[in-house]
Amino acid sequence: MASVFDHPLKDAVDLSSVSRALLVKLRHHGDVLLTSPVFSVLKREAPHLELDALVYGETRDMLSLHPAIANVYAIDRAWKRETPWTRLRHEWRLLKQLRARRYDLLIHLTESYRGALLAQWLAPRVSVAQRYPKRRGRFWHGSFTHLYSIPAKPRHRVELHLDALRRIGIYPAQEERGLTLVPGPEAEASVEELLRQSGLARGQFIHLHPTSRWLFKCWEIDKYAALIAALQASGERIVLTAAPAEHELQFVRAVLAAVRAPVIDLSGGLSLKQLAALTARAKCYIGVDSAPMHIAAAMGTPTVVLFGPSGDLEWGPWQVRSRVITSLHSCRPCGMDGCANGKVSDCLVDIPVAQVLDAVRGLIAAA
Repeated sequence: MASVFDHPLKDAVDLSSVSRALLVKLRHHGDVLLTSPVFSVLKREAPHLELDALVYGETRDMLSLHPAIANVYAIDRAWKRETPWTRLRHEWRLLKQLRARRYDLLIHLTESYRGALLAQWLAPRVSVAQRYPKRRGRFWHGSFTHLYSIPAKPRHRVELHLDALRRIGIYPAQEERGLTLVPGPEAEASVEELLRQSGLARGQFIHLHPTSRWLFKCWEIDKYAALIAALQASGERIVLTAAPAEHELQFVRAVLAAVRAPVIDLSGGLSLKQLAALTARAKCYIGVDSAPMHIAAAMGTPTVVLFGPSGDLEWGPWQVRSRVITSLHSCRPCGMDGCANGKVSDCLVDIPVAQVLDAVRGLIAAA
């Protein structure tokens, strides 16, 4: 990694004068996991740094056990349903915890005003955030010491996160930009036992996670069934997973109803850490644009992913052997929740089974 003194950045930050840093990322699971290289780079650049994260409670497992992180603080979304007085008590308790850490550096990676408020209340010597079109006011710009712009063309979300470090004179080498997710011994052991009970071992199965939080990002049920049947016909064992959300479980039940040969179904039964331990043992992962795809990339599992309305250049599998499958629709990626907001994305459902099957077989053969 290049030294800040090798570059003509006038307001570069000398990390030797920084003791503690807080990174704020209040988004969904995959978004939070994609911040993990920021912690790794900072810790390698300045091993003395104590690095903390602030995330939503349900995403804590994406960063817990990260070797570079000292503490993961969390905001519970359920606070919004509390009485104003109870919510204020939660917020005040959290603020006191953060203020006690006496941060020298704050990195805010969304457009949420909470990050600007924290920069004001915690008063770190250095605070970094992105310039946003909707955040042109004096409050946003006056809350941070360092603001940075992003290019108009698509750029992977990991690189956009790392741009916060580049803005203060830290330039990550390519090999330092990988994702980090640590399942932990408890999750590892439980998954080993689940696989043993199913007569499977590492590298003996394909992990298929067909669903997403948003079903307009999902392929068609009959195509998943046809893909499973074709893989089973060539001797592959399939392990199926999904989040415990009812709409995802219904989707999986419909897929299973269309499949004749038995499938190992772990849908709704795994924690995020267990999901990571499982996919780390698979010979290949198949899915759509969702957090489990990023988990597979973090675990180094060869990945086949179908992209429809979302942008694969920004959200594709990061630094892992992969095949990204898209259609030729000129309108993608549109970012819409289905064509004409109709919850069905033609660019995704039009992808043929044969194309996905060829990608899976090619990726496995290249291992």
